Amino acid sequence: MNNSILNGKKHIHFIGIGGSGMYPLAQILHSQGYYLTGSDNNETETLEAVRKMGIPVFIGQRAENIQGADLIVHTAAIMEDNPELMAARASGVPVLERADLLGIVTSWYENAVCVTGTHGKTTATSMITQILYTAGVDLSAYIGGKLPCIGGSGIAGKSDTLVCESCEFEDHFLKLSPDISVILNIDADHLDYFGTLENIMKSFRKFAEMTSKVLVLNGSDENTMKAMEGINKQIITFGKDSSCDFWPANVKHENGLLTTFDAMYKNEKLGEITLHVAGIHNVLNALAAVAVSHFLGIDFAAVQKGLSEFHGAKRRFEKLGYEKGITVVDDYAHHPTELEATLRAAMEMNFNNVWAVFQPFTFSRTKLLLDDFARVLQIPDHAVLTDIMGSREKNTYGIFTRHLAEKIPGCIWFPQDESAEWTDERKYENFSQICDHICQNAKEGDLVITLGCGDAYKIAKMILKKLSEEE
Repeated sequence: MNNSILNGKKHIHFIGIGGSGMYPLAQILHSQGYYLTGSDNNETETLEAVRKMGIPVFIGQRAENIQGADLIVHTAAIMEDNPELMAARASGVPVLERADLLGIVTSWYENAVCVTGTHGKTTATSMITQILYTAGVDLSAYIGGKLPCIGGSGIAGKSDTLVCESCEFEDHFLKLSPDISVILNIDADHLDYFGTLENIMKSFRKFAEMTSKVLVLNGSDENTMKAMEGINKQIITFGKDSSCDFWPANVKHENGLLTTFDAMYKNEKLGEITLHVAGIHNVLNALAAVAVSHFLGIDFAAVQKGLSEFHGAKRRFEKLGYEKGITVVDDYAHHPTELEATLRAAMEMNFNNVWAVFQPFTFSRTKLLLDDFARVLQIPDHAVLTDIMGSREKNTYGIFTRHLAEKIPGCIWFPQDESAEWTDERKYENFSQICDHICQNAKEGDLVITLGCGDAYKIAKMILKKLSEEE
């Protein structure tokens, strides 16, 4: 991407400014003195925050919204036939996709901490951000989820440090300018684009080779270490045992969402870490954050304080409520590896029964990883499935929820007319049936966890509302 594209630009227009990936970019560019406008389809809390910065926002996407702009930015989710995007392309004004603009922004910072991996990106990025924020670093941050301490998915600071969640989807992370790269793990995902795990590993290798200062790698992840073999970069490792530079000793999982461990650096004990998020995968995310903080010279007491104050990013094992003795949690997990980590953590928490409500996301992923999904969804006491959320895809794969449900003993799902169109009404009926089933069958002492990167969290909210209204 030509970094000079911003030269001389004064008015930048964002199509879809309320998106979690657009809002932090708007914050950073606004802080740099650019005049911004934006549009979106629905009123949200994020749009309120955008307006509070003095940025005008149009509701509804229309051709006239781009008037006066000398650069137009859009998300990948905006369809090619969107009237605002079509007007932008016809205007002769430069048009950038969000990932391209993010790439330019990362090049402005001396310490661009770019966090990637198939799983855990949002949590690890949030942990690093929380530590630096707690330590008083005036940082900028770009996160794929909301972090309460910064009031959203991003923040614009005045220092030369940026913490940036870096997504491998369609090689978007290859547009960035990383100084400190964190690779949490490498797994088979987005196979509709990459085709093979080998291709995914090659992309992560390219990303690592672009790094200017240091690679922070999961030394316990076989695919990561294989992909990085022989790379000529400074490497710091974190992982499960003393073969890595940073590793945990005396790991203890207490009932509920509390984990403690001693953070070890080589043979030296740095001190005890307390986490309010569960599972060994979050111990590793925390160690990645410890390693980055150590490299940046952050005092360990600030690391301990930051991690102890971290209660998860939004939609990462987020406790939504407690009604009639039933705990309701929501999690973004949408890949078999993530589901397995989350569900195993849930099963270790001494609830009477764990009810996993999973919304499969995209037809391609469901078809390609069907057997893996079926295997991990046997971990909880009860598995309940929604219809597949197709998102950007059409169902050319001939895959339906029943194909997955039939492979999971005791699985509950509510069959719909497979030829029917996926409408808001159909989805509401699907969600309502699941809500009713959970409310009728879950008992005091149970955990209900909604899972998926779509909008399964709405079911969790429906369940809490229905339980609170019951006599």
